[in-house]
Formats: sequence, C-alpha cells, structure tokens
Amino acid sequence: MRHSPIPGARGSVRPLTLHGDPVLHTPCQEVTDFGPELARLVEDLFATMYAARGVGLAANQVGEPLRVFVYDCPDDEDVRHLGHVVNPRLVRADGVVIRGPEGCLSLPGLEAGTERHDHAVVEGFTLAGEPVTVHGTGFFARCLQHECDHLDGRIYADRLSGRRRRRLMRQVARAPWNA
Repeated sequence: MRHSPIPGARGSVRPLTLHGDPVLHTPCQEVTDFGPELARLVEDLFATMYAARGVGLAANQVGEPLRVFVYDCPDDEDVRHLGHVVNPRLVRADGVVIRGPEGCLSLPGLEAGTERHDHAVVEGFTLAGEPVTVHGTGFFARCLQHECDHLDGRIYADRLSGRRRRRLMRQVARAPWNA
C-alpha cells in the first residue's frame, strides 16, 4: 500500500525549453527559498518529466533557472531510483568511462553516443532543506551527470566533438521542433 503521494500527481505539465534557448546554456542559481513555490516547482517537474516520458528533468528545462532536478530512473540492474535534489553538486564521477546513447527532453527525438562515468555521487538537499546524498551506477549515474550538467549550463551536445557533434547538429537543424 502506498503511503505517500505519487510525485507529480498535483503538478502541472509545463512547456519544455528546447535547444537554442539561452537558459539551457546559463548556469542556474542556487535555491534560497525552500517554501511552497519550490514544492510546486518539483511537482511540476515530475508531471512534465512523466508527460514527456523522460527519466530526469532539470528546472531550466522548463525555463526556471534554479538548481533543482527530479529523476525516476533505473540503473543497469533495473533498480528504480526516484527523487529530487535541490542545489545539487556532482561530488564524484568515477569508474569506467562508457560511451552510450544519450538523449534529452530539450532535444526531443535525438540521441548521440556520449561518454560518461559509470559511477556518480551527487550531494544536495531535499525540499525540506535536509542534506541528501545520491549514489548512481550505470544508466542512473549517466542521468545524474546529465542533470547536473543542465544546471551548470551544459547539454550533452556540448560533450560531443568531431563527427558525432556535427551529425547531431545536422539532426537538430532538421528537427521539426527547431523551426
């Protein structure tokens, strides 16, 4: 029996910020107010992430330049990880570097082989301002690194070079959402 509300059930689906919007390339501001507006933002992030069928979503992907992200993501053992982090810091990314397919809700329908570490640790806070540490391996580690990049003003395309980057940028140019 579930004793806590389903994340996002009370949230509103917001429009996604798409590639090309400057907010995606601007470092986000620290959250200083842990009040009801932050709780509403987290609910909206979950609702928007689920509506878009994502596994993670950062606040700047809905136009809010704040250091907050949500996730509902499996690791490589198919263990589900569900939560949010306020003012996250990627404190460790180590282990094997793996090039794997990576997509982004701000570049819908596209993906590219992107190198990420297979272990990551993020420290931050909950909605209540309590400290939290999140450990991720495999695909979940990729998600944690991806969302922290967003809050630092980077997207996965920024990690690409050479022909992978050129190919992705050609796809972006032809994408129907990039009109």
